[in-house]
Amino acid sequence: MNTKLIMTISSIVLGVTGVILIFGPDIVLRNLYIDDNTMSALLVQVCGGLYFGYSMLNWMTKESLIGGIYNRPVAVANFTHFLVAGLSIIKSLMSNHGLPKALWMAGAVYLLFGVLFMLILFRHPISSSTDK
Repeated sequence: MNTKLIMTISSIVLGVTGVILIFGPDIVLRNLYIDDNTMSALLVQVCGGLYFGYSMLNWMTKESLIGGIYNRPVAVANFTHFLVAGLSIIKSLMSNHGLPKALWMAGAVYLLFGVLFMLILFRHPISSSTDK
């Protein structure tokens, strides 16, 4: 499994999402049909900071050996984040059909990354170098 590719793509997705949440909370809240007030905007920006932090973590560790016991905290954190968020989004969509359709795509992306990080977490990494 190419962990460098997965780490790079997840870093880019989280980074772009984080920047949007940090600098455009009013736009995000309006598109999600959430009341745009100071507290909502603050929570969206804090979430953006978390996403951007995960993005930096993934970007900085993309060259490292990940999987099994190697960089286990990074794999566990990503697996937990993506799986819990993906399941939460899908559960909300199943119980409330009036939510924006863009959340279906977000839920699918989250679940995909959750499964990929589960594979990374529970499989032994394949080293790209040929020396032993």
